[in-house]
Amino acid sequence: MHPSHTTAIIPERTTVSYRWSSGTGTHSGDVTEAPDGDSEFIDLPLDQVRSAFIVPQVNIYTGEGFDEVEESCFGFMVRDGEQKGRPFEPRTVRMKSELRGVGRVALPLVFRREDDGRWRATGLHLYLRGISSANRVEDNQASVSTVVRALVERELLTVRYLIGLMSDGATAVDLWAGGPVPDEPVTYIGLERPECLHPGSRVVTLENLRDLIPG
Repeated sequence: MHPSHTTAIIPERTTVSYRWSSGTGTHSGDVTEAPDGDSEFIDLPLDQVRSAFIVPQVNIYTGEGFDEVEESCFGFMVRDGEQKGRPFEPRTVRMKSELRGVGRVALPLVFRREDDGRWRATGLHLYLRGISSANRVEDNQASVSTVVRALVERELLTVRYLIGLMSDGATAVDLWAGGPVPDEPVTYIGLERPECLHPGSRVVTLENLRDLIPG
């Protein structure tokens, strides 16, 4: 496992400048040597974040690249106030993704605060070339600012929006929580097809998600 450093840069709402999370969050500390692997964490109290965006960044300081090590991952947890300061708890993990790009600086995703105050994560899976060693957030702010700004200002097509279009002609729309399935044909949208669905049902999973886009 190579030494790498995880930081979060928080762009100002109305300018292109970026600032490091040291004034808002708490870092677990830089790991400078980890032959058996290790993890770094950043705790960010979202009620203290004034910006509309948070951009996590993983920098390779020295050693192998993301595509050379046996395992390299990024993820985020969501915790309530009672869980503050507790050790790593897998049940609080909301997303985990491998880091396998050829660059030395990884931008796995960006968090964006919506108008209603909720936060939404948008996957980036971007890798900047960086330099051979000693990559730091202070040295690549301009590149990150340019790339991320170009992406977040695009209006993305979401599954929620497409479901809304379909709902106009539906009799009812229900959130299925794993209970009994209806006896009649339905349109089901999810990660995997549930068992015992009516054979006349329309099923949309990750494999055919593009079918939601109107022709």
